[in-house]
Order: sequence, then C-alpha cells, then structure tokens
Amino acid sequence: MATQDFTRKLTAILSADVKGYSRLMREDEEATVRTITAYRTAIANLIQQYRGRVVDSPGDNILAEFTSVVDTVNCAVEIQRELAERNADLPNDRKMQFRIGANLGDVIQEGERIYGDGVNIAARMEGLAEGGGICISGTVYDAIEAKLGLEYEYLGEQEVKNIDKPIRAYRVLSFPGAAAHRVIRAKKHVRRKWLGFLATLAVLVLGAAVFIWNFYLRLPTVKIVSERKTEFSLPTGPSVAVLPFVNMSGDPEQEYFIDGLTENVITGLSGNPKLFVISRSSTFTYKGKPINVQQVARELGVQYIVEGSVQKAKDRVRITVQLINATTGHHLWAEKYDRELKDIFALQDEITIRIMSALEVRLTEGEQARLRSRDVTDLEAFVKKAKALEHFRLMNRESNALARKEAEEAIVLEPESSTLYSILAATHITDLWLGSTKSNLISFAQATRCVKKAIALDKDNPDAYLVLGHLHMMKREHDEAIAAAERSVVLNPNGADAYAGLGIILANAGRPEEGVEFMQKAIRLNPLPPAYYFAYLGAAYRVSGQYEESVSAYEKAIYKQPTFLFGHIGLAASYALLGKNEEAHAEAAEVLKIDPEFSLEHLAKTYPLKNKADLDRYVGALRNAGLK
Repeated sequence: MATQDFTRKLTAILSADVKGYSRLMREDEEATVRTITAYRTAIANLIQQYRGRVVDSPGDNILAEFTSVVDTVNCAVEIQRELAERNADLPNDRKMQFRIGANLGDVIQEGERIYGDGVNIAARMEGLAEGGGICISGTVYDAIEAKLGLEYEYLGEQEVKNIDKPIRAYRVLSFPGAAAHRVIRAKKHVRRKWLGFLATLAVLVLGAAVFIWNFYLRLPTVKIVSERKTEFSLPTGPSVAVLPFVNMSGDPEQEYFIDGLTENVITGLSGNPKLFVISRSSTFTYKGKPINVQQVARELGVQYIVEGSVQKAKDRVRITVQLINATTGHHLWAEKYDRELKDIFALQDEITIRIMSALEVRLTEGEQARLRSRDVTDLEAFVKKAKALEHFRLMNRESNALARKEAEEAIVLEPESSTLYSILAATHITDLWLGSTKSNLISFAQATRCVKKAIALDKDNPDAYLVLGHLHMMKREHDEAIAAAERSVVLNPNGADAYAGLGIILANAGRPEEGVEFMQKAIRLNPLPPAYYFAYLGAAYRVSGQYEESVSAYEKAIYKQPTFLFGHIGLAASYALLGKNEEAHAEAAEVLKIDPEFSLEHLAKTYPLKNKADLDRYVGALRNAGLK
C-alpha cells in the first residue's frame, strides 16, 4: 500500500453484530432476512441522524465512524432503544439483539474504508457486549464519563485478540435513550430538588426510585406509547393505509426501489378525493415489524389495510398485494403478479386501480389519465428519487446536500420530471432555513428557477405548489404563499404535508389559530408524523401565545428526532417566553451543540414572520435563552 493512497486519522468507531445470528438463520432464513434488513435500515438511519457514516455492513455486521464520541454513544443508545421497541413485538425465539462496541482510536483510511487497531478494538468491545447491550473502551469512557448521564460498569483490563496491551473496557448499564435524555435534561433542577428531599427520607428510597423511574426517566417512552395507541373515529367514506411492501429479495440495496413503489401506490390513492389515505410517513413507522392488522388500523384510524411484498430478480419482479377489511379481518382482494421489470410502472397503476375498485371507488377517465401521468420512468432515476426523498426528510445540512445530489443526478436521467425539480427546489429552500447556503440570493434564485420549471412541466403537481408556497413565505409574500399552499391542498386532498405546509404559512402570516387547525388535519392524515410537524404546531402555538402547548409540541418533535435543530430552537424560545430561564439556556446549549455556527442575526433576517412584533418577540426570547 503506497503511503499516498491512505491517510491516518483519529476517529470514533461503532461496531455491531447480531447475537445468535446463525441460529436465527438456521431456524427461519426468510424471516431472519426480513428482520435484519429492516433493522439494518433503522440502524443506518440513526447513524446518519447522529452525523455518522456507515463504512461497511457485511453479513450481520455493521461498522460506522463518527467525528464525535458523544454522538457515537448517543447513537448506540438510541439504536438499542429502537431495536428493543421493535423486538417487543417479536416472539422470544425470533428477537434479534445486536451487540455494540465503541472505541476512539487511530485508523488508516483508504478511500471509503478504514482499518487498523482502532477498528479492531471496537470489534473486540462488541464481542464483550451482551445481546442488546453496549461495551465501550477506556478511551471512549474518558471522553464521555460526565457528559451523558449514563451509568457504567468497569470490566477491568481485557486481553483482546491481535492487540498487544490490555484494553480497559466498560459496560453501559443505563439506557435512558438519547431522545429521552434530551427532553428531560432541561428539567434536571426539578429532579435535583426531589432527590434532595428524598435523601432525608431513607425509608422511602426504594419507593422513590420507582417513582422517579416511572414519572421522570420513562416519561418520553410513555408519550410515544400513548401516541401509538391513540384511537380515532373512522372518517366518512373508505379509509385506507398502505403498509410498506416487504423486501423478499434479501438484498438491502432493493429497499429504495421497493419503498418508492409503495410510495407511488400511496400517492396514486391520495389524489382521489373519495378516499381517506394515511400518509407514507405514518405507515412506514411499521416497516420491518410484525403486523397486527386490527391494531394498526386502530392506531391509524382507518378501516382498510393494504399489505404487499416484492421480489426483484434481474429483469423480473414478483409482487403480492392484499387488501384487508381490518374491522372484520376479511380479505377484500388479493393478487399475485409476475412481470418483467420494464412493466413496473404500469403494474403499480394497475395495483392502485384494483385497490380503488375493491373499495368501490370509481375513477373518471380524467382521474385515470392523471393517475397514469408520471414523470419518472427510468428505473435508476426512480431509485435516486426515492433516495433523495429519504435524505430530504432528515432535515439537516448533510442530508439536504445528499438529497440535492441525488435529485440532480436523477434529473440528468429524467430532464422533464416535475417531481424531481420540486425536490431540487425544496433542497434550496431548506438551505435557507438551515443557514447552510453560501448566498441567500443564489438559493432564492435556484429555488425559484426549479419551482417554475416544475410547474411548467406539470401545472397540476401539488408538490410544486407546496414548494412554491414555502418559497413565497420565505420571501415574506404571505398572501401568495397561502394561495399556493391552498392550491396544493386542492390538488392533493389527502396530502398531509400540504396541510402542514399551509398550517405553518398561516401561522407565520399572523393567523396562528387557523394554522393550528390545519396542523391538526395534517396529523390526522399522518398520525405518526415526522418531527417537523410538531415543530410547525409548536410555532403556531407560540405565535398565538399558547406557550405551554408550544413546549409540549416541541418536546414531541425532539423526541421524534433528538438532533432536530428547529425543535431545540423553538423549545428554547418557548421556555424563555414562559420565564423558564434554566430550561431555555439548556436548550440553547443543545442548539449550539448541533449547529456551532448558529447565528441569531441570520435567523432574524430569514425567519418569515409577517408581523414585526411576533418576530421581535421570537428573537428576543432566543436572545434571553443565550443565543447570539
């Protein structure tokens, strides 16, 4: 290896594998492949959220690197929390537990790969971990000991294979979860008072410990469980949720293709005003989990569930789809398809129309024509579009840049795609929100060019009008923004994102009560929404002066996505407006941890509140929280 071909660097490494993987494969290979595919996707998403990079993932192993040791351990904790929740739905003999090891050490980087003792030690720490547990090296422990509020057990100096000197090892004992830890961190002073009081009551120590566990440390978990078990009354007319189709190929690389196929079916159904269709964001929370159809229907508030599986091999694709009446458990319709891959887009339309037919919803000729009008028919562009959307939904600087890259590459393959230009425009607007643009003028110009192109290519593209609405809002052209978002809602009557977009536009235009109403409609269509829905709701409550409700909404946003910048910004402001200065400063510290370059001056210039008094109140609150 020539020295110019590689570099040395210090990095934080996470290594993970599955305990008892061979047994799981031996007993049920197909079920194991489905589970590990889903779990690996969840792990990869969390690694990305914590600013890490998956280096390699052979077999049941995952190797990732991070620039921050804190991010590494937070990510490991969040992985184990997420997988424990998923495993709760599996029989004991089918639970899939990962062992995680972490190390901070010197590595050799060659291209995208990393080698050396730093990686080897992380792998040895993994070997010392229990199933569902985390083991860290002494270098990691020294860096995080007093930073995360976790507890550790010293395992002594361990003799590990291929390492000359013994390595200090520690087992992480407590898993409050990165998200839970952040949500309750601002309330530490309250817990300190309780703990001081309880110290004087030695006879109640055990009961107090139980009390603290249930009502403080476990509070976020209770929230998410109650969210999932919320039951809705059924809407008038047919209501349906399309669950993510299962990847039967055993190839994780097919996930984007299959997710894109599911999403297109959802989109096709959503455009029909005679149906009530749950958003993709909510149905995809069930991806890779054992499904109880009746329970899912209750949680999402629908009568019908669509399930499916896809197996893609070379130039053929096999799809199985079934439509279930969840109130009776009866199958209304089921079909198996075996087609050439080149027919996939016609096939997805056929599936969509058959579902509507089974629900006794008739389409006019114009509606059928609209269903079949698509602008991404190149398979490579189709996958790139799915990747772009997946990156975009994470709403951070790195993922937004990746989304733009995938969209630009897809446009080369599909230069007349209105959808792709809409995505590209959205990434430029997100740069303005995140403050990651080199020039506001250039980003505005790029977003304007792309959204105009999108509408010129398809005047009935609801996504293009939603992006246009956000663009007008960022320019503080609030009346035009409202009109564009309302047009998006008309074109996509089941568009949860359109309702959410209209909600935040109305809130920023000085009509926050209406904004709250539209946000509630969005959450009904998307009952398990992404973090930014709650941030939008929090903003609407804040503008209307309902600060307690605003705090509650922002806390949900942070629970959903612990590193969500706008959630922490909004929570800092709302705490400050309530006069809770300690909590506000704690959230301001989180903002700076996530974005050390945060500028209050930039936010004041770009935040699109119509009324100066609302903007001054918001900026002043953030200043009082300690942001500059």
